[in-house]
Amino acid sequence: MSGIILHQTIVMLLLMLCGALCRKTGIVSSAANRELSSFVIQIVNPAVIFMSYQADYEDRLVRNLLICFALSAAVMGVMIACAYILVPKKEGRETAIERFSSIYSNCGFMGIPLVNSLFGSEGVFYLTAFITVFNIVVWTHGLIMLTGERDMKKLIKVFCSPTIISIFLGIICFFLRIRLPEIPSAAVGYIAALNTPLAMIVSGITMSENKLSSLLKESGVYRVCFFKLIVIPVVVSAVISLTALIPVDEKVRLTVLVAASAPPAAICTLQCLKYGKNSHYASQIFTAGTILSVITLPLIVKVTETLTKMILFVC
Repeated sequence: MSGIILHQTIVMLLLMLCGALCRKTGIVSSAANRELSSFVIQIVNPAVIFMSYQADYEDRLVRNLLICFALSAAVMGVMIACAYILVPKKEGRETAIERFSSIYSNCGFMGIPLVNSLFGSEGVFYLTAFITVFNIVVWTHGLIMLTGERDMKKLIKVFCSPTIISIFLGIICFFLRIRLPEIPSAAVGYIAALNTPLAMIVSGITMSENKLSSLLKESGVYRVCFFKLIVIPVVVSAVISLTALIPVDEKVRLTVLVAASAPPAAICTLQCLKYGKNSHYASQIFTAGTILSVITLPLIVKVTETLTKMILFVC
């Protein structure tokens, strides 16, 4: 599995470089990138998610999906606890941004292509559980932590987002065994196929707006990336490896692991821009984390595979 992840992350890195080149040469502007990003989030991602539910009903899939919901919630709790321990409040430190970036991952942009490469539509089917938990927690705990504001109206808006709507519609179609006719299914499938190239090109364009020299000078970026890409994923890896004793399906375990170990979420930068926080610092963390994840994600998957074998051998 780690070899597949390495192969896919290298492919994704090349797509990001394509996006960066497009931005540097002026082919795509920042304004166009924002529109492309909205297109991916509001149209392409929901298409991928919905199509993952266009599968034959099986009790096994339902059971695994419910387990994935429970495991995702548990892992999210572990990551929040780790972030608060690893990033204590300190004067002159962007504590909220560092904690937010340590907890919340780019589970949509990075998670969907990676999980799809590992397990196909069944993996994306399970990933919807993590994405649902992520959206609920990031728009409540995450937003309160970052801004200090408590606005439950934002949570209501989350349930009206295209991503959550596509999950609900997909679940309804799955349980009622409703399948799209051939022609609409082919059209939505073509849209879904845009996810990996477009998501990575958008990420590359976003990353190119940070100067590499400024990243190398910012020690806080390294610290947060170390927590987000190494320390917290190792803790999560230990938790997930123990679930092999229950046992939990390997596809479920690795789907949650990849989603949790993905680089820092781009939403941190967007919220910092909206609320007047240090968006430049958030963007630096996002850029460095995305680049470094090409190395760390395969390593974390390999560590988990090794830990799982050791636990099963001992027990």
